[in-house]
Amino acid sequence: MIGLTHFFDNEFAGSAHGARKGGLTEKGRELVRRMQERGVLVDLAHVSPAAVEDVLAMATKPTVVSHGGVAGTCANARTLSDAQVRGIAAGGGVIGIGYWETAICGREPRHVVAAMRYVIGLVGDDHVGLGSDFDGATTVGFDTSQLAALTQQMLAEGLSEDSIRKILGGNVVRVLRAVLPER
Repeated sequence: MIGLTHFFDNEFAGSAHGARKGGLTEKGRELVRRMQERGVLVDLAHVSPAAVEDVLAMATKPTVVSHGGVAGTCANARTLSDAQVRGIAAGGGVIGIGYWETAICGREPRHVVAAMRYVIGLVGDDHVGLGSDFDGATTVGFDTSQLAALTQQMLAEGLSEDSIRKILGGNVVRVLRAVLPER
């Protein structure tokens, strides 16, 4: 999996945090083509809205947002619009919902689940995953040792066991199988 940008615009694409926030460059288009030919996942986390649109217009395999949020529950420059969520889902992709303030406007399991439920209501439970971003730079209200608390919150809010299995890893496994080269 390769993310096309991080905090700055670069020679491949505009960043959601960048100065220009442009779409894919010609080098970026070539990179995405080559990634998809070789079975490398395209990660749309941190890319600008224009770059998301450009990737989705040319993608032939599912894409992912490894960690982020949705504007429907927490609107800011880093979260996905409804149209972007629909585009990722239409291609069979998965959106990993993050656990930190900028992604979900909170730090508790209930905030994570609210964003998950929003995506489920928009495109179904096949397109939601975990997007913790436990990289040491984010401040979260719980760590992976407390994943049971997030699972319990999903149960408390009425998500089915089947949906929870998909969210806890089944959806990501499906995308990996669809994108990675066969052995």
